Amino acid sequence: MCTDYPPVIVLMTDFGLTDTFVGQMKGVIISLAPFAQIIDLTHAITPQNVVQGAFLLAKSICFFPERSIFISVVDPGVGTVRKAIAVETDSQTFLAPDNGLLTGIFLTQTVKRCVSITEEQYMLSLRSSTFHGRDVFSPIAAHIASGVPLTALGNDVDLSDCVKIIMPECHTGDQGLSWNGSIIYTDHFGNLVTSVDAALLDERKQWVASVRDCEHIPVVNTYGDARNQQALAYAGSSGMIEIAVRNGNASRTLGLLDGDGVTISAILV
Repeated sequence: MCTDYPPVIVLMTDFGLTDTFVGQMKGVIISLAPFAQIIDLTHAITPQNVVQGAFLLAKSICFFPERSIFISVVDPGVGTVRKAIAVETDSQTFLAPDNGLLTGIFLTQTVKRCVSITEEQYMLSLRSSTFHGRDVFSPIAAHIASGVPLTALGNDVDLSDCVKIIMPECHTGDQGLSWNGSIIYTDHFGNLVTSVDAALLDERKQWVASVRDCEHIPVVNTYGDARNQQALAYAGSSGMIEIAVRNGNASRTLGLLDGDGVTISAILV
């Protein structure tokens, strides 16, 4: 595999794009590593929603090249005693607050090294207590892209000491004919991404989804299998079951929110 390309730095935050926060982060990176490629994964994580950020990060990393450096900032504890960490896996590097945001990485990747970022020479000299995305993580990413090893950033941290959150899961119901989960997040279109992995559903059976007062939502292959404005469920691009309304907004139409329960059941014939 050819890896002769500029370092890739991927940004994921809950900052949005209305303010200048993301632009300032990019300015810091390019000032220190003008050769780097910067990719925006998303800046639309629901504010302070660490679970959502952890899920989306873990589901996205397989689409990026080796040696990519991920800056993930969803940080309700910014300015407190929580650690800033750098994690190196077999193929990529992750920078984030130690608040559970990297839980999915810890669960699915082989971690080679984890360090607590403490060496101030690799940070901005003037630092805000509330904007570590710009003042700590961005310059650190640029220095890593320039060849600075993780060992120069601070002391090693045992993974068992890193914060891990409980990721949304699903549980089997009676005789494996149903799966109980929850809505993880709502995307831009109002589609509801659930914690039920589509791979768990036996393709030989017909399935329906039930959420709050709405039952028997058919699990289909794609939007075209439902009528206009009809609720449907399907295997989304993340591999999880999603609930949508064809040509509509499922979140508004069904009145559902992140964390609401969902059951996917087989139709008995």
